[in-house]
Amino acid sequence: MNRWWNASHGDPSRMHAEALTARTEIEQARQQVADFFGARPREVIFTSGATEAISTAVWGAANRASHQVLSAVEHSAVRLSVQRLCDQPAQSTRTHTQPTAPNQAQPAHTATIVGVDQFGRVSPTDMAAAIQESTAVVHCQWANHEVGTIQPVAEVVQACKQRSPDVLVHLDAASAAGKVAVNFAASGADLMSVSAHKFGGPSGIGALLVRRGLRLVPLLEGGDQERARRAGLENGAAIAGFAAACTVLSHGGLEQEAAQAEIQTNLLRRALNELKGVRVFGHPRKRLEHLLCVGISDVEPQAVLIALDKAGVAAHSGSSCASESLEPSPVLKAMQADAQHSLRFSVGWNTTPKNITAAANALTQALTNLRQLQSNG
Repeated sequence: MNRWWNASHGDPSRMHAEALTARTEIEQARQQVADFFGARPREVIFTSGATEAISTAVWGAANRASHQVLSAVEHSAVRLSVQRLCDQPAQSTRTHTQPTAPNQAQPAHTATIVGVDQFGRVSPTDMAAAIQESTAVVHCQWANHEVGTIQPVAEVVQACKQRSPDVLVHLDAASAAGKVAVNFAASGADLMSVSAHKFGGPSGIGALLVRRGLRLVPLLEGGDQERARRAGLENGAAIAGFAAACTVLSHGGLEQEAAQAEIQTNLLRRALNELKGVRVFGHPRKRLEHLLCVGISDVEPQAVLIALDKAGVAAHSGSSCASESLEPSPVLKAMQADAQHSLRFSVGWNTTPKNITAAANALTQALTNLRQLQSNG
């Protein structure tokens, strides 16, 4: 990224020397990103992140048909984008590529939400069964962002394609990318969204992978960038950082970080098992190794988060209660778990065993103090 900033780059859509240099570097980065995710370079559309990529998948497929399927544990970027589509007047999705007679009504957009089991895992059969004649796309996470459960994505894609070969399958791989092996071509999916900051790249850059030959209505219009699939001047420095992170992980970094994360979260899990009223959410084996979501009884998670922060531990509530919405976590609700009292911990490449011990000690002390205050009150 520093090399990009320190060089003289022009608009990569132009024809002068500085522009051609920028275009060459962007296309080299596209190749690196494509190689990491098992895709062709032309299948990679650079976006501002997974949120934009997801919205592009939702809205870009909306002119194909009027129904979409998603699991109950999808990220809010999927849920809210689909909800917004369904709330829009039907005619708002018309495009110049699909002319409609002035008096011809468009069908209203609808969605089906498919439930999950106690671990937050979807059933491929249930996902396929939700497909209707009017289904445009099925959305499925590769792995959950709150509890870490890995979904049977290959089976979901296969079941959906058997039910309806023309239906599109979109995999949200934002939480899985850089944590487990993700191969777009092998998955059989039509669309896949990823975000660089989830695995050490810069924030503000991601990609939507689009199966070769598939055309979507662009979410952003106003230019022919990204082969007319995403308008706007490319963020060259961020794209370079995205590609650099992919290159590091593709040369053994992925396996090394996953092994380290497994050791560390297992240490933390054993420490948490010693605490009263703490329960681990998510699948015990089919999970992201770096993520641990736990339920805590008798105390409010906000109070625990404050105590942990004072102790130098940056944790998060598995519930959206930590945000301004004050709503319980839809993911935990879908799992029929306590959506009001949860904490989420994650480890990274620079986490040390000392950090794990400190986090366990801080949580023990926080729970002890808070429960003592409650009993005294």
